[in-house]
Amino acid sequence: MHETHPHLLKSGEITPGISALEYHERRAALAAKMPLGSIAILVGNEIKTRSGAVFYEFHQNPDFYYLTGFNEPTALAIIEKSTDDDYTFHMFVQPKNERIELWEGPRTGVQGALDVFNADEAGDIDHAPVYLGRLLKGAKQVFMDYGPGPSKLAGFFSAAVGNARHATTEAHITELIKKYKIPASAVKPLAPLVQSLRAVKSAAEIAVMRTAGRISGRAISWASGEKCKTERELDATLDYGFRRGGCEKSAYVPVVAGGTNALAIHYTRNDNVLHDGDLVLIDAGGQYGGYCADISRAWPVNGRFTAAQRDLYEAVLSTQKALINRVVAGTSLESLHAQSVEIFAHEIKQIGFEVSRAVLSEVLYPHYVGHHLGLDVHDVPLTSRRIPLVSGNVITIEPGLYVPENDSRFPEAFRGMGLRIEDNVAVNGHNPVVLSVEAVKEVVDVEAACQRILQA
Repeated sequence: MHETHPHLLKSGEITPGISALEYHERRAALAAKMPLGSIAILVGNEIKTRSGAVFYEFHQNPDFYYLTGFNEPTALAIIEKSTDDDYTFHMFVQPKNERIELWEGPRTGVQGALDVFNADEAGDIDHAPVYLGRLLKGAKQVFMDYGPGPSKLAGFFSAAVGNARHATTEAHITELIKKYKIPASAVKPLAPLVQSLRAVKSAAEIAVMRTAGRISGRAISWASGEKCKTERELDATLDYGFRRGGCEKSAYVPVVAGGTNALAIHYTRNDNVLHDGDLVLIDAGGQYGGYCADISRAWPVNGRFTAAQRDLYEAVLSTQKALINRVVAGTSLESLHAQSVEIFAHEIKQIGFEVSRAVLSEVLYPHYVGHHLGLDVHDVPLTSRRIPLVSGNVITIEPGLYVPENDSRFPEAFRGMGLRIEDNVAVNGHNPVVLSVEAVKEVVDVEAACQRILQA
């Protein structure tokens, strides 16, 4: 809350940069897509056990978070389309408990769900099956998705419906749906509705993502000058930079790949030595207010590009900059990818590659040019790459080249090199906005940052 954490939240905000009013507007927008008499059920994530009493860091279900801003485990949200122009927001959360809070810290509790998160009705999660049953009795249609596995919340439903405790919460809810004779045809997936909303960011969301990009970009530029000896040290340096700058944590497990390790697109072992004369490729970003940055850069371990490294780097950079200028409303990710192949074909020919489009796409550039970005790194995956982009979309632009180490089809000077340059770009009519601009990428700036001539 603003009252307890004014360094993180302004008055009226539920999460950094996002107001209580905006969360209401998101729920209203979802309700507007739902037929009268329907309900949407969202199951929050659980604390997952690593082993014994050790647990993994909690990460909320992004659809649940998008509609509520609630970042505690074991919770249920229900949006009821009660009238044509209104909805009822129900929340079921863990109650206040002095003994548990002595160990785990304060909970929001039922009253907090009403007062802070603006639920119209709220209750103890233990009683959720009874209340949900009442809502299901009158529901004409139910929207919900299925989670990854068993949970503590599932236990609350098992007694109500007689299911085995190892079943998922959603499975128990499905049993309740059957109990109240709601036909299978009236049960619809919720994700397509929510993701259609999440795909178009508000001005507030883009501002939050700009903060994530600014912190992450500065941390990456700073880390390039730290003279790290190993991938693991650079990994830790990046994570420290993100957190020091104000991010909650790293947005995902980063790629920190020295030398030929960069030929594995999603290399995440990050346990090797960084060798003088090699390039190091990083793909990393921080999370701020729940929103992700996703940035890729490459630089010479010793701070100076060789002639061949510079040529390959410039080919990728020229391609990336040309593509960013083409991120306009009306184009599509599919079109941008097709263009990236054509631009690459021209760029690599200039430095001595003679390859077919098939070899370029299958060997040198085997991944897609980008993806949507937001609360997830690969955001709104149900959104087709063919759909025209609109203002408010945020995507990555990340062309890369990966030259196999022992393949005579390619010039010898470039073999074993892999690099990718990635930025986060907001669609804004015909004027794309780069949200990660602080991560230096021009050759002269990269070398200056590596040598601490440029202070990031």
